[in-house]
Amino acid sequence: MELLDLLNELEEFIEECPRVPLSKRIMVDENKLLDYIDRIRTTLPDEVRQAKLLIKEREKVLNESRREAQQLLEDVQRQIEKKAEESEIVEMAQKKAKEIIQQAEQMASEIRLGARDYADDILQKMEEDLNKLISQIKAGRAELQNMK
Repeated sequence: MELLDLLNELEEFIEECPRVPLSKRIMVDENKLLDYIDRIRTTLPDEVRQAKLLIKEREKVLNESRREAQQLLEDVQRQIEKKAEESEIVEMAQKKAKEIIQQAEQMASEIRLGARDYADDILQKMEEDLNKLISQIKAGRAELQNMK
């Protein structure tokens, strides 16, 4: 800010200088003007150095912000990939569960049919055995009837 102060002082100095009548010119104390110019020259490198430091600091902050933004993007990308992977795993598990349920239902149906066929076979054999017994009973009764 020292540079701005010097420039303000120089401006005030020029405004206070006596004017040449009937013109827009002023009379300036040469030594005083040269003194202002020297002071500005010596101040200018400090101001430029400070500006460079500010620019460097700004670049540092920008680079750090870029790194943080990049890190955030990478984190979000990893989370998205993880969610997608989890979703794929869930989808595969659901598909496998459906296959297992379908196989179990098919097996249960086959077992029911097998049990029904087995029961029918048993009942048929029992019916045949009962028919034989009925035939034997009838024959035995007929024999008894013939003995009278």
